[in-house]
Amino acid sequence: MDPEMGASSPYRNNPNGEPPSMSPSPSPRAPALVVSNSSKSLAVSNSAKSLLVSNSAKALLLSSSSKKMDASGKKKYVKQVTGRHNDTELHLAAQRGDPAAVRSILEEINAQMLKTMSGAEFDAEVGEIRAAMVNEVNELGETALFTAAERGYIDVVKELLPYTTKEGITIKNRSGFDPLHIAANQGHEAIVKLLLDHDPELSKTIGQSNATPLISAATKGHAVVVNELLAKDSSLLEIAKSNGKNALHFASRQGHVDVVKALLNKDPQLARRTDKKGQTALHMAVKGTSCKVVRLLLQADAATVMLPDKFGNTALHVATRKKRVEIVNELLLIRDTNVNALTRDNKTALDIAEALPFSEEIAEIKECLTRFGAIRANELNQPRDELRKTVTEIKKDVHTQLEQARKTNKNMNGIAKELRKLHREGINNATNSVTVVAVLFATVAFSAIFTVPGGDDEDDHSSEARNKIRKKGCRGDQQVDVVSLSLHYTSICFIRLHSCREA
Repeated sequence: MDPEMGASSPYRNNPNGEPPSMSPSPSPRAPALVVSNSSKSLAVSNSAKSLLVSNSAKALLLSSSSKKMDASGKKKYVKQVTGRHNDTELHLAAQRGDPAAVRSILEEINAQMLKTMSGAEFDAEVGEIRAAMVNEVNELGETALFTAAERGYIDVVKELLPYTTKEGITIKNRSGFDPLHIAANQGHEAIVKLLLDHDPELSKTIGQSNATPLISAATKGHAVVVNELLAKDSSLLEIAKSNGKNALHFASRQGHVDVVKALLNKDPQLARRTDKKGQTALHMAVKGTSCKVVRLLLQADAATVMLPDKFGNTALHVATRKKRVEIVNELLLIRDTNVNALTRDNKTALDIAEALPFSEEIAEIKECLTRFGAIRANELNQPRDELRKTVTEIKKDVHTQLEQARKTNKNMNGIAKELRKLHREGINNATNSVTVVAVLFATVAFSAIFTVPGGDDEDDHSSEARNKIRKKGCRGDQQVDVVSLSLHYTSICFIRLHSCREA
């Protein structure tokens, strides 16, 4: 056989296309199983006991067991390749989702092998050939089972699954996916259940960066697949990728509400798990746009709102940087939120907002932060100066008020003095006036005491009579005048004494 020209066909050297004559040979060889690419049929050849798959110009020689294959009669298996990635006929049937074609390819092996052997040897040989065909990979490292699982062809998976081996079912393609992993990633829950029922340990297979089927399903939002995997093995929650992120991190980042619910129902403490950057699922959620996911995480553990990552960023810092207005509002409603928490580079959420280019979202966020008491870091870092300034202002105000009161009191004292002065002057004036009047009255009264009433009269008789009358009236007038003089004098003395006391 020329490896460049392909597998030898029993009809290649016959120009009429008829099979060569089966003439006796001194060294007869066991018949071989030949699979033709053109007719997709099996034929028996006397050249060697081998499985031949023709690909027109070339063929691949592949051993399906550890046996060495040579011309001395040992087994030799040759796979047929075609298509972009050197797919076998089984790959092509799986790509089409054609379970009948898959069944036909696998059953034809029985029909042809019956002509060569029987019994236990037949069963072992057929099983070996079928396993080799089912587990064969193309250039992408994909088996026919992988292809069917990826595309969701459950009937094809059912046809192939009985013939695969434990090693074959875990074969990974170049991207690190095995059949279960790719089915979980694509959300084919029926295929996932079928594969897990076949081998529950498949759930713990890992792909690139230590990704599990659970992580892949959670990232894509396949809640039914997530529940199916967790029902088989809840310990999958503990497995994180190489960057430290678990299934909840990825589901939260993508905003898959149902997946987040399913994961938190299994383990609420997942909300506190951090990745290698110190980020929780809440840090991841606020980068997205789902307020529902944020609420679910806060309901599971509200204290996570103040957990910082290794750079000191809380969820509020991250949401502000991502300009998530609704999520910023949601976080500020939580009692535990410190609106002025500092990052490791000493920035508050307001500092971060002011450093971003202006936009409607940033304007809304700044307004919201300010409403909840947000300030800049340079204001937050000088509390003593602010207190000193406040105390100084209070002292100044008090001093001003006291000075004003002193001036007011001084003015009132001056007014009181002026009033007392005017009062004294008024009393003095009144006293003087009363004194003058009193003196006048006293003078008149004094004069009246010593003035003889009646005057001179030349008539002696009448004069004597008048003198008697005058003497009687004079005594009465004198008594009245003396009393009047005494009263006036007493009044003058009293007024003078009162004036002196007021002064």
